[in-house]
Amino acid sequence: MNVSKIMQTSSMGATCFPEDTGPCAKAPQVARIKVQLETYRLWQQFDQLGTEMIVTKAGRRMFPTFQVHITDMDPAAEYVLLMDFIPVDDKRYRYAFHSSSWITAGRADVAIPGRVHFHPDSPARGAQWMKQTVSFDRLKLTNNLLDDNGHIILNSMHRYQPRLHVVLVDQSRDCQRSAHRNFCTFSFPETRFIAVTAYQNHRITQLKIASNPFAKGFRTTDANNWSADGTKSHLSHSLLPLHPQENSPHLGMTTDKQHVYQGAASTTESKRRGRHAHVHTAPIVPLFHCQWDTLQPAERSHLD
Repeated sequence: MNVSKIMQTSSMGATCFPEDTGPCAKAPQVARIKVQLETYRLWQQFDQLGTEMIVTKAGRRMFPTFQVHITDMDPAAEYVLLMDFIPVDDKRYRYAFHSSSWITAGRADVAIPGRVHFHPDSPARGAQWMKQTVSFDRLKLTNNLLDDNGHIILNSMHRYQPRLHVVLVDQSRDCQRSAHRNFCTFSFPETRFIAVTAYQNHRITQLKIASNPFAKGFRTTDANNWSADGTKSHLSHSLLPLHPQENSPHLGMTTDKQHVYQGAASTTESKRRGRHAHVHTAPIVPLFHCQWDTLQPAERSHLD
């Protein structure tokens, strides 16, 4: 199965409604597939503020996590699920703190060769994909042009659109000739984001901390007391800024080890005060190995 060939002929769309006739008609196993974006309201809240995603040399997971619910697959057929990220435009951006908005800063940098991320359960039968939420929680974003871990490479300060591709596993001899019929593509405008090395909009920082279950060490009040726009947030002053050397208006993010130390310190302090420590030791959704074919040791960082 030539994935690169498939990616060259893919197209965007929130739902796949291919034509019933003609050379581009989709195979019946993919023609009726529908995909629903999970945590849609959360994505919408971030989109209204201008979603930002951290990219690091080592790779950073996305938050919100890209999760979908798929229906109308052929239960007996096998499918491969994969994601890619395409530039929304040919512009580079910068954040204007005086106006709290993103503005154009010139032409985009040279395009980076695109990569795809295979869901680690691929390939699997349609019945398996449809019985539960499909989560791409092991996908990581990096700005390391020399990355050899299979992470998605992005340019910082550029806007991207994540896309989901559902590919039918075709074992026939002439599968390459009909490759354009065996996949469909889904994208959701609410999941667009700007890649950054440190959060620029403080409201994005607050909303991420308020809504990320693995960020409890960075807040002192219950998540129910946080407003969606972050205007009534209550951050622990002992944890701000996360990078002591940074005095910029935005909140920088710590390394994975720093997150562990911060969480451990928070737990110790809670025990001293006689309170129950709110520290997650395992993710809410099932974790998968992040590599396709060659598996790498899974890292344990859950904070975006």
